[in-house]
Amino acid sequence: MAYTVIDKPSDYFNTVLYTGNGSTQSITGVNFQPDWVWLKQRSGTSNHRCYDIVRGATKQIYPNLTNAENTETNGLTSFNSDGFSLGNEGGHNQNGQTFASWNWKAGTSFTNDASSTGVGSIDSAGSFNNDAGFSIVSYTGTGGNETIKHGMNITPSMIIFKNRDTTNSWNVYHTALGNGKFIRLEDTGGEGNTGRFNNTSPTSSVFSVGVNGATAVNGNGNSIIAYCFAEVKGYSKFGSYTGNGNADGTFVYTGFKPAWLMIKRTDSANAWIIQDNKRDPFNVVTLNLNANTNGADNNNQGFLDFTANGFKLRKVDTGTNASGGTYIYMCFGSSPFVTSTGIPATAR
Repeated sequence: MAYTVIDKPSDYFNTVLYTGNGSTQSITGVNFQPDWVWLKQRSGTSNHRCYDIVRGATKQIYPNLTNAENTETNGLTSFNSDGFSLGNEGGHNQNGQTFASWNWKAGTSFTNDASSTGVGSIDSAGSFNNDAGFSIVSYTGTGGNETIKHGMNITPSMIIFKNRDTTNSWNVYHTALGNGKFIRLEDTGGEGNTGRFNNTSPTSSVFSVGVNGATAVNGNGNSIIAYCFAEVKGYSKFGSYTGNGNADGTFVYTGFKPAWLMIKRTDSANAWIIQDNKRDPFNVVTLNLNANTNGADNNNQGFLDFTANGFKLRKVDTGTNASGGTYIYMCFGSSPFVTSTGIPATAR
């Protein structure tokens, strides 16, 4: 069996940096039509923005806020064959300001009538990509214990949920926390212990939501969006590690050279820390954007190296490498450790 089915990860995930022009512009260089776009102003304090192909262009939600979805006609205005187009709204395109865009590819639409197919207990629709282990799922909550088809034929390791209709937290399922715990994306808090996922792990066809804290993931009559991620060898990894509190820090094996990494401490309150290979093309990686705040790029946390097969912590830091601290991470690659034809990745 080949080491990886993805020799060129940038066909499925890519970071593109750009500078705002205060007018309209098309952002290219993604090299595919993105189906989920996450934007953040780097040089200022505008909020994070997320758009996806299922909800449609102009429909924004804010990863660092609990706000419901709203329509921004001058934000992201279209998904294009190589990127996306922007209007003149300052949080997306302020003149002279620098921005990061993180782009994922799904691409195959699906709909599921649960009563007809017998898959799941409530209807869902969305877009998926089995090769990349990614799906975007839309459904209407019931407030009860339910199962929902996610579109893929592999089991998600991480799911990010947002109630589109209400002011409610982003809830995150992560395999390293288990099905009885959750964590919020928009704040610094550690893991919580309620049964939002009905104490049931996802399968290769469905994920579960429960009645405990249900508004965030299954509010009765509310529209919910879920971003589902499954591990793909040589491309993506969703795991955990323990910090050692040492400048010669913990090494985390991923099986690929990272392109994008998000880390969250789970045993105490700390920020969600995002790093990528475009803002920091060389080691040591120092620039951080925090998913839970509107803060600009900073280098106050999480110094690390991206290696050919993982990442290595290089700083004593409570957010990424405290002695005995427990952390979860979400990581996508720039090249597999070994391609399907046996070519090894090179170090940075």
